[in-house]
Amino acid sequence: MNTKKLIAGMLFIGFCLVSHAQTTNKSKGDQDNLAKEYFSQIMGVAVNATTNTKLYQFVYDWLGTPYRLGGDSKNGIDCSKFSLAVYENVFNTTIGYNSRNQFDNVTPVRKNDLQPGDLVFFKIRSKSITHVGVYLGDNKFAHASSSKGVMVSNLNEAYWQRYYYNGGRPNKDDSRTMTADASSY
Repeated sequence: MNTKKLIAGMLFIGFCLVSHAQTTNKSKGDQDNLAKEYFSQIMGVAVNATTNTKLYQFVYDWLGTPYRLGGDSKNGIDCSKFSLAVYENVFNTTIGYNSRNQFDNVTPVRKNDLQPGDLVFFKIRSKSITHVGVYLGDNKFAHASSSKGVMVSNLNEAYWQRYYYNGGRPNKDDSRTMTADASSY
């Protein structure tokens, strides 16, 4: 009789451990799905495009930060320091300190081939690059606007279409190049 109670107790404990492990794994997956759905709604990007939750969380945390030329904190930030902060914190790589320098450190990417995390460059009333943002998917990009601070905009808006120059992805020969594989984060 004692052996039966011992076996029953061990089976019960084993069942509880397996059940807990399955619940933990399921809740982690559920949390990721909820985060993706939330960021999808906030940023206007399709759920299937929100593969890198870390990227969207970082952008979300900075939304509304005021613009400040040369700024690099939540008190104020400019476009190139924002894209630099994204790359340093999300992709663990450095890309340059101004929009022109960042463009020099990327491989150009056609607009139709942009992937979340790519950079988008603009020539606003200039012959040289004057603005940079981080592509999020579905033609949306995050950037530090001089009028509204850190925000998400649409590349299809007339203003951005007019000044769009090119997209870019960090050069492959840099050992610290970011990857679009979100599973490594």
